[in-house]
Amino acid sequence: MQDKSLDTLNESVPVQNKRGWRKLFAFFGPAYLVSVGYMDPGNWATDLQGGALFGYQLLWILLLSNFMAILLQSLSARLGIVRRLDLAQVNRETYPPVVNFSLYILAELAIAATDLAEVLGMAIGIKLLTGVPLMYGTLITVLDTFLFLLLQRYGVRKMEAFIFLLVATIGFSFLIQLFIAKPDLSTAMIGLVPSKLNPAALYIAIGIIGATVMPHNLYLHSALVQTRKIDRSSKGIKRAIFFNFIDSAVALNIAFFINAAILILAATVFFSSGHQTVARIEDAHALLAPILGSKLAPILFAIALIAAGQSSTVTGTLSGQIVMEGYLQIRLNPWIRRLLTRLIAIVPAVLVIGIMGEQRVDALLIFSQVILSLQLGFAVIPLIHFVSDKAKMGEFAIDNKIKILAWLVAFILVFLNSRLVYQFSDAYLHSNAPFILKCILVIAVLFFILLLLYISFFPYILRKKLSNSPDLHGATIELDWTNPAPVYKIAIAVDFSSTDKKLIKTAIAHSNTQLNPNTTNTTEFIFIHVVESVTANYLLEASDDEESRKDQERLDEYAAALRNKGYQASTALGYKNRVKEIVRLVHLKEAEMLVMGAHKHRGWKDALFGETIESVRHQVKIPVLIVNH
Repeated sequence: MQDKSLDTLNESVPVQNKRGWRKLFAFFGPAYLVSVGYMDPGNWATDLQGGALFGYQLLWILLLSNFMAILLQSLSARLGIVRRLDLAQVNRETYPPVVNFSLYILAELAIAATDLAEVLGMAIGIKLLTGVPLMYGTLITVLDTFLFLLLQRYGVRKMEAFIFLLVATIGFSFLIQLFIAKPDLSTAMIGLVPSKLNPAALYIAIGIIGATVMPHNLYLHSALVQTRKIDRSSKGIKRAIFFNFIDSAVALNIAFFINAAILILAATVFFSSGHQTVARIEDAHALLAPILGSKLAPILFAIALIAAGQSSTVTGTLSGQIVMEGYLQIRLNPWIRRLLTRLIAIVPAVLVIGIMGEQRVDALLIFSQVILSLQLGFAVIPLIHFVSDKAKMGEFAIDNKIKILAWLVAFILVFLNSRLVYQFSDAYLHSNAPFILKCILVIAVLFFILLLLYISFFPYILRKKLSNSPDLHGATIELDWTNPAPVYKIAIAVDFSSTDKKLIKTAIAHSNTQLNPNTTNTTEFIFIHVVESVTANYLLEASDDEESRKDQERLDEYAAALRNKGYQASTALGYKNRVKEIVRLVHLKEAEMLVMGAHKHRGWKDALFGETIESVRHQVKIPVLIVNH
């Protein structure tokens, strides 16, 4: 069984006994934690550049991405409420391990890109407010790791309240700045009408979409909704889905108005005044005071920027926990996870600042948002599949209208990203870049195309296989109540640890004598061990090193001990490859059963030792008995 998402916070907020507005407010919160990702410093960079370079033209992109966000986040919430699993857990349950690991790496890249934007945004905000150099400001951001730990200790509701306070600070700051700037709103409304985009505008537009519809938020939302302890009846689940939709709509529309305010402010102050070359957050901050004639505007701008970066810190850490636990079932202490995520973000930021200078920071911010956008398809497509699955979602599976709309959104996202990848690849392949790098680019693009196609069609193939089966478990099997056939040869794979004692006892329990007490024991026990020393790897059976001799002596001791008890026993020593040798010796000795030990390892050890058992089990045609340590 899967562990619960955010197990320390899971079902920590009771909502069942509340009525009216109190019930609605009890559900409010998860979408606000999600919404801060829609107004983080990465959005600022894309919104400021969009407004400064193209005026109000890209407002319709913001509105479109907001509609996409509301739809996708509500689907993510539905998945978490109905299945009581987050998106990462359902992916792990559905796709093969290699695909899951690829999706995990992409999710971690998205989180790293998000945290990179937070690091740079906070560092810029600190510099604008205090004058501290950007490099030092970047290093200071490591300290907010401890803020997250403090918030998590006080529970999810306190965390949500803190985030709401930061969102309110951002909104209030831009409301005052817009009041000072006095934009022409009737002209701005024209920007809500879709228009054709040139390649430069398309790059910024995809950055806006990537900064708005963020892949890690889909993982986050499906877990956060599980913090509410709801009535699990059909009526209770429907009510929870409805209230969470309202939560998403309100929170994400607030995020839309803040993003629109940033873009409108940039269009009013910079585009209209002929400062279209303003592409950096610092330039925008410096020009606010002289153009608007107000010293308050740049201060509010810096405060809002710090609040945006700080609020996104919490969601980035929670997303990292969810993704790692869901895909890999590895649980790290929150402070280690936070520190790891932050360091991954700080390293590229420090390198860019140190090597290319502070003037390249905003370009890095835009690039981080484009990276986010490129990951979207790999989170959105599985999500749509899962909430459409009537076998798992039951009556709560989405209807055809929502399904068509969701797939249309997915198509738009994949199409825009494909155009961007094509333009970039075409330019890069025609450049003077080294041939080996061009080959790597082609291989990477082909891999991502194949992965996208696989996650798109695999669930359909899986459902078709299940639907074609007349019975989920196949035909009914008639049990055989006759005495079991005697086992005459049992191979025991020993490793000379304390586990061997349990292996031998288990093997004896399955011998001919134990199964048929009235017969004389004719079962032979074959002790198998594989030598993996350097000499054995090269000389195989001809090796006569100390390890080979000692291993054979220990096998002989085991066999002699059993013979003294009246059992038949022999030995077989293998060399070099553990899996191949165990399989070869089992076949050579014509064993009818194999007994192996499981070491209960986790993480990388599980991959190492668990692989031996799985590989052997699939290559032999006899019963394999796994004995836990």
